[in-house]
Amino acid sequence: MMSDPVAQLRRGGRLAGALYLVVVLSGMFCLAYVPSRTGDTLLEARAQADLFGAGTAAFLLMQVAFLLVPLALYRVLADAGREAAVLMVALAAASVPVGLVAATHCLEALALVQGAATDDTTQAAFSAAMARYGHGLRIASLFWGLWLLPFGMLVLRSGRLPRVLGGLLVLGGLGYVAKVFGGLVPGGLGMPMDSLTLPAALGEIGSCLWLLAFGVRTTRPGPVPTAGSGA
Repeated sequence: MMSDPVAQLRRGGRLAGALYLVVVLSGMFCLAYVPSRTGDTLLEARAQADLFGAGTAAFLLMQVAFLLVPLALYRVLADAGREAAVLMVALAAASVPVGLVAATHCLEALALVQGAATDDTTQAAFSAAMARYGHGLRIASLFWGLWLLPFGMLVLRSGRLPRVLGGLLVLGGLGYVAKVFGGLVPGGLGMPMDSLTLPAALGEIGSCLWLLAFGVRTTRPGPVPTAGSGA
């Protein structure tokens, strides 16, 4: 009987890892790979119209999965600090409406990519839609960073994932915030802005892979009886 909560905890961790993998893969595809191939102009995007559409679909998928990830993590980390866990869910969920609004501008651009017009007015409309999409991403990325702060603290406090991952998540969350606000200051922070979010990438990918491979540790203090963990 005592092993049932432990098994449920491990299954919950792997479910969170699977959802996180969807976020990671779809995010890498739509936020990194697709923009690198479709370029900045309407003609460049039109040459990769199918890829542009796939990137838009991947972005929408990422929003749905990102809404579910913190809910799954809440089930395995909430006992380490319920207020922090609620804050984690709230901050992550707040990014989704912002992301979906940004997606509407991407859909506007997609309609132009799939159209036939190539005049200057159409190019200007495409550029404007992509600019609005970029502004939405900047606002969403603020919350992509903020939710990592309580998430990282819960990892550090619970020990259910390696604590080095918790440290990377906290540093990455701060990096996201610094990148968003630093980008609004002339000259930025005097350093490559993308480097600020490297700890977040390492922490999130590491957490995703750990959860998929091992679930969560059940031998740390918490509501789950340690006797059922075999320790």
